[in-house]
Amino acid sequence: MTPDGPTEAVPTQPRWAELAAHRPLQADDPREVGGYRLRACLGEGGMGRVYLSNTPGGRPIALKVIRAEYAADPAFRRRFEQEVATAQRVQGLYTAPVIDANPHSEQPWLATAYVAGPSLQQAVGVYGPLPAESVLILVAGVAEALQSIHAANVVHRDLKPSNVILAADGPRVIDFGIARAVDTTSVTQAGIRVGTPAFMAPEQVRGQPATPALDIFALGSLAVYAATGELPFGGGLDPAVPYRILEEEPDLATCPPQLRELVTRCLAKDPRQRPSPVQVIELCRQASTGTQLHMGDGWLPPAVAAAVSRIAVTPVPPVPRPPKRSRFRVAAAVGMAALAIGSGVGAAAIAGAFDEKTPGQSTPGTSAAGGGSKANSDDPEVLTRVDAVDLALGNGVNLAEPTTMVRWEGSPDIAHIYDNGISFSNAEVVLLDDDQTGDHRTCVTDTRYALTTKFDDVVVGTKFCVLTAQRVALVEVKKAPDPGERSQYYQLAITIWRA
Repeated sequence: MTPDGPTEAVPTQPRWAELAAHRPLQADDPREVGGYRLRACLGEGGMGRVYLSNTPGGRPIALKVIRAEYAADPAFRRRFEQEVATAQRVQGLYTAPVIDANPHSEQPWLATAYVAGPSLQQAVGVYGPLPAESVLILVAGVAEALQSIHAANVVHRDLKPSNVILAADGPRVIDFGIARAVDTTSVTQAGIRVGTPAFMAPEQVRGQPATPALDIFALGSLAVYAATGELPFGGGLDPAVPYRILEEEPDLATCPPQLRELVTRCLAKDPRQRPSPVQVIELCRQASTGTQLHMGDGWLPPAVAAAVSRIAVTPVPPVPRPPKRSRFRVAAAVGMAALAIGSGVGAAAIAGAFDEKTPGQSTPGTSAAGGGSKANSDDPEVLTRVDAVDLALGNGVNLAEPTTMVRWEGSPDIAHIYDNGISFSNAEVVLLDDDQTGDHRTCVTDTRYALTTKFDDVVVGTKFCVLTAQRVALVEVKKAPDPGERSQYYQLAITIWRA
């Protein structure tokens, strides 16, 4: 069955490369974990980094290395071991099964089957909402995955667009059950709930025991996002989202009529009124305009399908081999550095021969951050200065060195996830006045921080400081989305110092 709606032409220069999340391994990435040689980094989320590797027989796998703060918690390790053992029993056509793990290593890890394709969040962020028929097929596939997950006595707890991968033959659900392991850590005991607020069920917001029904609620929100690019209760860091989930009806104004009965039933406040996965699949069949729900070729719109097929054959960046140590190489490097400094050539001209750089990145100290902002002479050394970061809808920026990275997974420090706003996570943020100097000192001494921030209708010239545990950043808006344009993106100039 071909999704309805007008035929979408594949762009002459496809944007599929924006969805290929492989990046070369960097200095702080391990080269081997649990006997698996790592080939590239696939992304980073709240629980850890995910790497591409292979089984001894050559099959690709996604290997997640758990963050150090969780690894240091004995309660997490115990729960992680239990949950991995349970998750290994999940066998379904629409899941990425757990095939190996080690909860006892210095940093626990687990490996799942690798699925070649973008996440739903990536696909919608780059190509826009999916046609209604594609959404019905997507929801039916995810419901079948939940059926397999729940049959193993696992509740996903964090079903969201970044945890659903779009493959050529249907969706795959990843990261199932592992979120439960976080529940026993000192982090959650301090009051942080597991899950993504916009996809939480009312009982999850209240902190009540998790049941399979909360995954169905998240599936309803996921369906709305897939069909509209929006969320039924709002999103980002809007503090009113939990209240709306508890007290208000979902906003389905832009949801296609074909999906509304399905979505409304999934988003019932009372978990007892939500359909089971089997009933969700039947609702999808009833709402479909075709004779049956068909996975495989044609279930995705042409542009996304073309992107998926290209990602499947995209070569992985080679892992750079460390240079041979020799007195000649060291002397040559010193000579090149002296030449670059003496001639005014930026150090990036040297480093570029060895490291992949973000487009638009300049060398610390060689250019202004835009808009005439001058760094104070007492400021610490600039780690990174990027004059033009294009932050498209659905993308986020990570401020970690060695460079800013535009990415989709996890909770990026600066995000453009929803229409008409820039959101922040894991950060303190202060909006600078027009007469304030954009420098490190201003950023660290201004105390008007906001821990929960979403800036709507940010205009060109707006400057703000973003402070994370490791970084201090000055951000200036160089371009803001024009409602009349199809491509909705901000262009940011970013200067980063060590915190």
